[in-house]
Parts: sequence; structure tokens; C-alpha cells
Amino acid sequence: MALPNCSLKVNRELLDPSFESYRLSLDSIPTYNVELDAAVAEVKLKDSQYTLDHVRAFGMYNYLHIDPWYEDSVYFVDSKGRVLNLTVTLDTALGKPREMFHFESDPISCEGEQLCASLSLTSATWAALSDGSGKLTLLRTSKRGESSHIKWEPMFSERLGEPFIIVHSLAHVRSHVHTIEVLLLRVQKDPADTKGSGFSISLEWITYRKKEKNTERKYGVRKRRMMKGKSVPHYAAVEPQGKGIVVASEKPFAFTEVDGLPLEEPPVEDMEVENPGPIYFWQQTEEDVTLNVRLPEATTKDDIRFKLTVDCLRVGVGDHAPLLDGQLFAPVDPEASTWTIKDDKSLEVSLQKRSEGPLWSEVILGDRRGEYLMSYEQKSQLQQRLSYLTSEDLNPNPEKDKPPCNAQELEDCDMFPEDSSTLMRFDGATLKPSHVVSLGSNQFLFSVHIDPSEMPAFCLRHDVDALLWQPRPNQDNDVWEHISTFNALGYVQASKRDKKFATCAPNFSYAALCECLRRVFIYRQPSPVDTVLFNRKEGRQVGQVAKQQVANLDTNDPVLGFRATNERLFVLTANNLFVLKVNN
Repeated sequence: MALPNCSLKVNRELLDPSFESYRLSLDSIPTYNVELDAAVAEVKLKDSQYTLDHVRAFGMYNYLHIDPWYEDSVYFVDSKGRVLNLTVTLDTALGKPREMFHFESDPISCEGEQLCASLSLTSATWAALSDGSGKLTLLRTSKRGESSHIKWEPMFSERLGEPFIIVHSLAHVRSHVHTIEVLLLRVQKDPADTKGSGFSISLEWITYRKKEKNTERKYGVRKRRMMKGKSVPHYAAVEPQGKGIVVASEKPFAFTEVDGLPLEEPPVEDMEVENPGPIYFWQQTEEDVTLNVRLPEATTKDDIRFKLTVDCLRVGVGDHAPLLDGQLFAPVDPEASTWTIKDDKSLEVSLQKRSEGPLWSEVILGDRRGEYLMSYEQKSQLQQRLSYLTSEDLNPNPEKDKPPCNAQELEDCDMFPEDSSTLMRFDGATLKPSHVVSLGSNQFLFSVHIDPSEMPAFCLRHDVDALLWQPRPNQDNDVWEHISTFNALGYVQASKRDKKFATCAPNFSYAALCECLRRVFIYRQPSPVDTVLFNRKEGRQVGQVAKQQVANLDTNDPVLGFRATNERLFVLTANNLFVLKVNN
């Protein structure tokens, strides 16, 4: 498993420490209902699809697809095998959904294992479609906003074995050739997994390219890559231009195959070090860090391969694999740092800290092969700081402002999943992780398209808030940028036990949750109030209020799809499509 090498940097300017709460608004939300000619092509889980991963991937699938390129336009597949579109221009004059494409056979009447049909809008003029039985079709849609009456034209289709759902797709031009990237998800039986659920998760990343004019098939496969993992990813998307892939999951993923061949790593010749155990020892003061790296016998100064920058260190001997190689815990001053060989057995490296004071918890991020030697003074200070933890009294110092934490006082919504999720960016050329973030207690909430030219954004819980992050793969320092905050939404959504979907408006004006049946909750960003309000407890005037609104849908059918635009919420059930006018 790749170890964390970077972190998510919160933009403090987007946080509101003075936020109090949402105020329930009784203002009604205009709701419009479109009755469907045929039911949505819902595929319910079979007895053989019993794991939590099946529920997450297929049972909680969002059957409604929003068009990021054309506002207030949504798509879904019905039981007659039709891809239908509803584009809203006037809420009071909603027409019937229009047919854009028709499957050769009904998606829920195919023999064998069947999943739900899935759709991914690849670009402003292309789409990728799965029939749920293992067939992928690439469709040219024309400009959908301008040509909503033109039916989609299939340009390529192929059967890809076991059924899958499309997680993400995009189109780009590489070397003057039109290219389409498609990411597919499968939950497959795994005989090797005897201790777990008996299933494994695969992500297949396929690149299609346009062929020469004279060939019969218009598109062909350029490359296939297979990833394996043990949990359904919360988030998976291909970067623009197909330069990499980002995956967020509770258990890590890794590439296993390329074009059907197992991915074998060339063995690196390890150095022979006499005795097992730590390969280096280190100490530190407030000003510097000193390492002693064990060396093979007869190592000379000319054999040493040493490279030090402000935040990275590499130490090697000859042509062998580096002994140390990675990002330092904190920046150092390379010009004030030195190295020397001691007793022909060890390399002593002295690193001058750029910032005095903070103690390091490790030298190289994620490297556990060193042993830290603590001085007597440091041991005494540490024992003094931790002495309260070993006291026989519940609160040895009752005069302290903060009493000890009582686990019985924690609520359900304060708890987080036991597994520690990771966010990983894989390089498309090397297929190795280039950026790894440990999400820890930052619970994944939802993903959403903010800008069609960018990757989907994702929302994480940070303390009580919900923070929206936009992947920026072209920025080396800030690969994930904090772009918006929904105050207290992390806490609020955890209290909704029947929650099925969550989303937000592309302009961040509101976030929304929906339950499995009927109820929709809308949480608006704080806005100025028209009248003068006072906080009675603090005796101060309140300038802004964040409103919460609740809508009850007139249906007994479960919610199957949920999407948001800047002005509207779309809610799909088996027989109806509801349009809620949230903003004017």
C-alpha cells in the first residue's frame, strides 16, 4: 500500500467559525411533476449480490444523469430501452421526455446476469452507454442543447465480458486524433478471497481512438488497464487528456493488468546490509536532525549517491536501489546541511531545519525503517506531558477548563467509519501512485460536476462542515483545491439516517439531501436578512441567516435519482420525474 505523501490544504478564508445554525423556512418550494410513459429501468439486487459493495455500487446507483454542458437537462433510461431527455426552459410548461436513443433489446429483459443501464456524458457532443449486460456503446450526440431533437448515433460498440457500470468518461484530442477515455466498475467473485466477502472490485480504464478513414470500424481500442481493490470506490475519475486517474476508497487500489497481461514490476537489486533491523538511526533538536545510515563494508566516499533539496532526500550506494528516497517531514536548508562517512560503517547526515522548534515525527514521510533515539531531556519532557493519562483519578486537575472526554456523550453522527479511506492519484504513464492522501475521519459525502472542463469535484466532511474539493491535476503543489464550504452540513447529513443521495448546486448556492422516500432537504448558504434580528443570548444583531427548507414529494415510490442545477432540483422515482424550483 502506498503511504500518504501529501495532504488536503483547507482554505481558512472559506470557513465560517461564527456560523450558528440553519433556520427552518416555511417558504414553499414550487414542485412540478412529469409522469413517465414507462417505468425507469430499475434493476434490483439478486440474492447473489448480497455484499455491502453490491449495495454501494448498484443498490445506491443514481439513475438520473445531468448534463454539465447544458443547464437544466437530465437523462435516464426507461424499461422500454429508451434513453430519455428532459430539458426545462419553463417550469409551468414541462413537456414529455424525448427519446434520444433506443437499445436493440430492452435493458431489463436480457438473459444472464444483469445490472442497471448506465450513461456517462463524455463531452458536449459524445456519450458512453452501457446496457447493463456487458455491452459498451460510444454515441455521437451532436450539440445536445442545440439539437435536442436529433437522435444519437452509435459510432462504436463492443461486448466487454462481465456486466459493468460506467463510472466516468471523457473525450479529448491526442496527437490530432479524437480519443475517448472510459472507466468501468465491476464487482466480481474472487475465489482467492477466503477471509473476506468473496468478491473483489475492478476498475477497467479503456482508451478508444478514432481509426483511419478507410477502415470499417470508426473507433478502436488503444489501451486497456485494469485496477483491483477490495471496496467500491467513493470516487473514481480520469484526468483531462487521460494523463492519470484519481480514486478515493476505503481500501487501496492498484493496477494489475495492461492490455490483458499481468503487470510485473522489474525486481530492483537490494543492497546487502549485514544485520537485520533499522537501516538508520536518528536524533533531533529544535534546530537540526541527525541521521546515521548503515552502509555495506568497504563503502567509499565515491560510492555515495547523495541528493538533498528543500523537501526531499535521496541516499544511495553505487548502482543499487536507494537506501533512503522520499519527501522530508518538513523543509530543511540544503546549504547548511552536511554528510560524512564515520568509521567506514555509517553515513552521518546532518539536516538543518528551516523552521526551529517543531519536532519531527519521522524523517522521510512514510518510511518506518529508521529508529528514533530520544535524548534524556526529551524523554523527561514527554513523560511530564503524558503524566495525566496515567493518573488514577478521572480528572486529576478539576480546575482545568476542559474535562476529560466521555465516550458515552458522543452521538451517532460523531462516529466515523472504522476503515481509513485514502485519496490516490495514479500517473497514467507509470501507473504508480503519485499523490496519496489519508482521508482519516474526513467522511466522503458526494461528488458533483462543477465545471465540465474539469474533473468532478468531491465533498468531504471536515469536523462539522462539508468541504468541496476540486481536483487540479496540473498543479503540482495543490492537486486538490478547496473551493467551497457548506457550513455544518457534515453534522447535519450524519443525522439523516434515511439519506440516500446528496448533491449541491454548481454555483454553491445550496446543498441538498434526499431520503429514500419523499423528503428532500435543502440547505442554503447564509444570505442577508431583510429585517433586523437579534441574538438574544449574546445581545447582538444578526446580519445573515442560513435557511433550511423541506419538500415532501407526492409519491410512494422510492427515489432512484437526484441531481441539482443552479436553479432546480431533479428527483427521479420509478414513475415520475419531479422538478423543484429552488432558485429564481
